[in-house]
Amino acid sequence: MEYDIAIIGGGPAGYNAAERAASNGLKTVLFEKNAIGGVCLNEGCIPTKTLLYSAKILDSIKSASKYGVTVESNPTFDLDKIISRKNKVVKKLTGGVKMKLDANGVLTVHGEAFILGEENDNIRISCDKEVYSVKYVLLCTGSETIIPPIKGLSEVDFWTSKEALDSKELPSSLVIIGGGVIGLEFASFFNSLGVKVSVVEMMPEILGVMDKEVSAMLRTEYTKKGVTFYLGTKVTEVSSKHVTIEKAGTVTTIEAGKILLSVGRRAVIDKVGTANLNIELLKNGVKVNEFMQTSHPHVYACGDITGYSLLAHTAIREGEVAISHILGIDDRMNYAAIPGVVYTNPEFAGVGKTEEEAVADGIDYHILKLPMAYSGRFVVENELGNGVCKLIIDSDDRIIGGHLLGNPASELVVILSMAIEKEYTVEEFKKQIFPHPTVSEIIRETLFV
Repeated sequence: MEYDIAIIGGGPAGYNAAERAASNGLKTVLFEKNAIGGVCLNEGCIPTKTLLYSAKILDSIKSASKYGVTVESNPTFDLDKIISRKNKVVKKLTGGVKMKLDANGVLTVHGEAFILGEENDNIRISCDKEVYSVKYVLLCTGSETIIPPIKGLSEVDFWTSKEALDSKELPSSLVIIGGGVIGLEFASFFNSLGVKVSVVEMMPEILGVMDKEVSAMLRTEYTKKGVTFYLGTKVTEVSSKHVTIEKAGTVTTIEAGKILLSVGRRAVIDKVGTANLNIELLKNGVKVNEFMQTSHPHVYACGDITGYSLLAHTAIREGEVAISHILGIDDRMNYAAIPGVVYTNPEFAGVGKTEEEAVADGIDYHILKLPMAYSGRFVVENELGNGVCKLIIDSDDRIIGGHLLGNPASELVVILSMAIEKEYTVEEFKKQIFPHPTVSEIIRETLFV
């Protein structure tokens, strides 16, 4: 039971790191207490996007007349089939992950792993009454849903994202507590299916740390679609039929056929035995350096457990960096160009500095901005659609931030990610040739503002 590396957690950070470690000759064991693929593949990224794509098709059919296409009757949907397709997609992708792990010789152990301590320069881990001795450990235990102490919540059959993904019945109305990315994506899905949706957010604007100007534009789009937003508002009590809210001392109630709780996630740290190796913590996660190394030289941490960037693509890159360091390959983590995406309809994506961050950091900057309608392809595919491309430029004329509202923002933001990663100036980036006609041309057009 001796291994070069043990990876605790089989989410995006864990399973990708395990494959990379094993393919480079490290004898690898991967522990996962639930399902391979973690929250992202089983309860998050993939299943939500599967549902949202069904909703997007429904939205497209409803708006077909704008494009000269006649639909003979009102479009309908089968929620059972939507959920079944989601489950099929998840099963297919998790199966593919398992095949890749097996093909590279990774031993996958299903169970809850716990670090016992050190012995003879190796780290000992227990799982299902077996003890494993390893040289290196990679912690990828992920995060869990935060359940706030709201009065009445323990007596209500509320949803988290996990339960919302499997519901085969639509609620008469839905109150979403939390206006972050997860909350907005579920607001989009249920709104498209005809549910009356309300979103309650304590902050002055939705979507937390994303660019406030563009966040407000997305909120306006969904207000037009019938979603009601309560900003700067606190939930004080819930019942089986109502949510009580308070804003500036005024208390009101909202009808709630169902409540979806989406106030954030927190790192899973205290269930894996980090204290037995005196692993240092920082704020809400495990402290790591640029190589993803913890305070213990043979223990690394990646993904949500660091409490820094709770995104699957961040976790994957962090896992690559950790394995590179173990293998002696020069590599380090850079958080300057990590894109964030909200898969609503329209999509919203951003990378690098927001305008608010530039102000807070005292950066001398200016804005280049154009409506998405300056892209011919966008006009072709988004009849009467709104959107924006917003670029943040520093005093050295370098692109330090980019924010896009409009489909397909999720596919375009990677272009801006590379520009920020490579520290392109506006003049350098102007020389890049974009294919015509594409929506991506909006980035180049914005550079010439």
